[in-house]
Amino acid sequence: MSEPSVLTALVSGLRSGSIEVVDLTSPLSSSTPVIQLPPEFGQTATFALEEISRYDDRGPAWYWNNFRSGEHTGTHFDAPNHWVTGKDLADVASVPSRRLIAPAVVLDFSAEAKHDPDFLVEVEHVKAWEAVNGPLPEGGWLLLRTGWDVRSHSQETFLNADENGPHTPGLSPDCARWVAQESPVIGLGVETVGTDAGRAHGFDPAFPCHSYLMGSDKYGLTQLQNLAVLPATGAVVIAGPLPIVTGSGAPARVLALVERR
Repeated sequence: MSEPSVLTALVSGLRSGSIEVVDLTSPLSSSTPVIQLPPEFGQTATFALEEISRYDDRGPAWYWNNFRSGEHTGTHFDAPNHWVTGKDLADVASVPSRRLIAPAVVLDFSAEAKHDPDFLVEVEHVKAWEAVNGPLPEGGWLLLRTGWDVRSHSQETFLNADENGPHTPGLSPDCARWVAQESPVIGLGVETVGTDAGRAHGFDPAFPCHSYLMGSDKYGLTQLQNLAVLPATGAVVIAGPLPIVTGSGAPARVLALVERR
């Protein structure tokens, strides 16, 4: 008898539960937190539904809605053209589909972020993680766990802003450059509202994760959930953004496949 194919083994694992599907997506609703920029800049829209019909005289047998949303609302995918450094690179509809399924590693700095909401990951932190867990995956995702997903029920606690701006964890400018230009990953995934730390508006360059990642033809995933249940290595991420033509990003359903032994 021939060996089962890889896809047959995958389906079998999903059915048996030996491969678990973990949803990393934050539910999308009118209460989903959105980024707040200074008032002189354009603002993203909160998510909103507009009912078309609901089994009534507007449509007796069907329920459906129009929806309004910013491209970068809720759990979403950042395409290279989202930032000026990547303006001549791919829009979200042009991201190769093969890059939407990739291995992932989880670097856990939740304890540090709980103590210091402005905590910044440095290159030395990543290299120390690699010394224990092995190299970052070629063509994979670096997922940053900070425990910030527990705050996603509230705009105020999620953005954690005061008169000096938001206070959320992220990468230092040097680490952002290293991840974008020297590491083998295709992108960065975070639990916060954007890939950059809250105080990144004052970094050099400003918003270095966006600047370096997008300019290096890499991607971002934001407002992820449930990173706590993923292993440090071994998960596979499936990211499914809406393929908006010329779009700079899109809300995405993000799943992780985890082998449970």
